[in-house]
Parts: sequence; structure tokens; C-alpha cells
Amino acid sequence: MPNSPTFTTIVLVRHGATATTGTTLPGRTAGLHLSDKGIAQARAVAERLKEQGKKPVALYSSPLERTRETAAALATALKVKTQIDRGLLECDFGAWTGKRLSTLRKSAQWRNVQNTPSSFRFPQGESFSEMQLRIWSTLERLATKHRNRTIVAVSHADPIKAAVTYAQGVPLDLFQRTVISPCSLSVIVMTNAAPLVLCVNNTGSLSELSPA
Repeated sequence: MPNSPTFTTIVLVRHGATATTGTTLPGRTAGLHLSDKGIAQARAVAERLKEQGKKPVALYSSPLERTRETAAALATALKVKTQIDRGLLECDFGAWTGKRLSTLRKSAQWRNVQNTPSSFRFPQGESFSEMQLRIWSTLERLATKHRNRTIVAVSHADPIKAAVTYAQGVPLDLFQRTVISPCSLSVIVMTNAAPLVLCVNNTGSLSELSPA
């Protein structure tokens, strides 16, 4: 029936910690791997995902090393193959890529990044609006492909933040008020009516996770 309700659960996982987490803006820098802490986080989140009632039928990852390495731990635990999707990539920070956060916070543009991100474009890079459209379009495409199933998508803090706040109807200019920690889980149910956000930045148990 064409009007039958559909519910596709997408578990968004931020990659584990790296040597630069919290100190620099790595962006799409190649060759950045998980730290020992990040590897442990990835293994722990893989165990937590086993608590879900519905086994994920697919696992997608951003192409960067830190997300692929996180996904590898999930793939082993969940017994699914990792598929790479560029729609899950980190925001393109352009000329800001690799800069120390302590330096960026002193720039005149930092206030715009925090308070009016909808109007900001990274020099030689992507705008927040473009990033949000990209990640949401990707999730819609994957939800359509895996209708009424559960899937996992490993991505980065800003894209996950942008997706969760969009699903909640939060204006992009307020999305910086949401925190997405390394290897946290944020779960969105994509329906043919409106999206449902089941949890954000979850670092605990998923044993009771279900829409009310």
C-alpha cells in the first residue's frame, strides 16, 4: 500500500577520538587515525550496539580513516560489511583545516561560526547550510534504500549535529548548542510523515531504546 507508514531507524555514530580531538580542526585531512583511546571507544560502542532489538542490516561510513576504523569495529561486532558513502563526510573547513582551535577562537569569524552558522562559509570550503543539506539528503537516500530496517552510519560531529537538529526542527543558527561526543550514538527514525529523534549523544545503554 503506497500510504503505509514506514519507519527506518538510522543510528548515527561519531568516530572515536584521535590525537587531535579537542585541539585542532582536522576536517577532511587524510591520514588521521584513531588514538588508543579512540580504538577502545569504537570497541565499546560496538558492544553497546548489540543491545538493540533490531539488528542493523547495513553499515555506512564516511571515507576518512578515523570513521572507517570506527566502522571496522562495528562491522566485526555486527557482522555486516562497511560501505563507504561520501555524503557522510566531515564538513569541508577549507582554509581552516588543520588549524588549532585555540587560534581559531581568537578570530573575528569565530563568533559567526558559533552564533550565526547559517550565514557562514568556511574560506575556500563548505557552508554550514550546504553541509546540512548534504547530510540530510544522504540520510533520506539511505532510509529509502533500507525502508523499515535499521542501519548504522558513522560520521563526524558537525554533520551529525546538523542532522539531529534538522530532524528536531531546530534552526541551524542554534545547532552549536548540541554536543556530539566521540563514539556517541544519536538515533533518528525516518518516517513518511516526520522524523523522530530517539536519542542524542548517547554514551550509555541502548537496551530500552524504542519510539514511544
